[in-house]
Amino acid sequence: MAYRTYTPQPQDGRHPAGQPGPEQGGAQHRPVRVRPGFGLRGPRRERHVLTAEELNALSLPVGDDGVLVGVDPQHQPAVIGMFRPSAYEVVLVGGVWTAQLLALRAAATGARVAVETGRPQVWAPMAQAAGGGQPCVTVHQVGRVGPQGPSVSAPVLVVRDLGARPARSRLSAGPWQTVLTLLPYLGPNAQRVLGTADLVGIQRISPQEAELVGRTMNLTEADVAALPSMGDNVTLWATRTRRQFVMTAPADAEAQLLGAPRRVD
Repeated sequence: MAYRTYTPQPQDGRHPAGQPGPEQGGAQHRPVRVRPGFGLRGPRRERHVLTAEELNALSLPVGDDGVLVGVDPQHQPAVIGMFRPSAYEVVLVGGVWTAQLLALRAAATGARVAVETGRPQVWAPMAQAAGGGQPCVTVHQVGRVGPQGPSVSAPVLVVRDLGARPARSRLSAGPWQTVLTLLPYLGPNAQRVLGTADLVGIQRISPQEAELVGRTMNLTEADVAALPSMGDNVTLWATRTRRQFVMTAPADAEAQLLGAPRRVD
């Protein structure tokens, strides 16, 4: 048998709990007004108002956020926003020295680095020294890179060092996971690789390669003419609309680990 709970209704002006109602001389309680989503009203304060002159005096220390890749011709820091909430593809036509320096500096920002390479002996010393005992840089055989689980608090840089004809990877760029493809020189499929990249870094290349890059990346004649004669530590970073020459100088610890800048491995 089911039972229903019965709450007696007041018949004499008293509340069910036995306390006198307002008409019986009880304390007068005003209802508390609550704004939905805001809770109780706080104490009243004067609004903070600034004049236009005072507003112009405000300043916030806002700087670039990303991986430091060197200095520009004006000797200002050149920074790449390497990790983003959307897929980001980077292609570097250059030497492994520059790729390893970028990997080291990405790891220094707190990112994890996964290197897919056919020459693990070249990357192993850097990977062992990068994290001071922590596995922030891992080296994988070709086709053996598994899911890395990137997130906004733990971004991932995947470096693909697979020669001039890199095979398609099972691990593609995605939110907070950037893929950096290293090309020692431009192969037959270079136009496709460069065309799908969000950012391209070009170090010293031959005049024929410079002409191809110039057509693909919409470079000026001066930029194309400069590419075959650049120094070992100079990179032209370019998108479809912007380009910047950057000179990279290693810190003392980086130079001890990687040696002097070099274009050819």
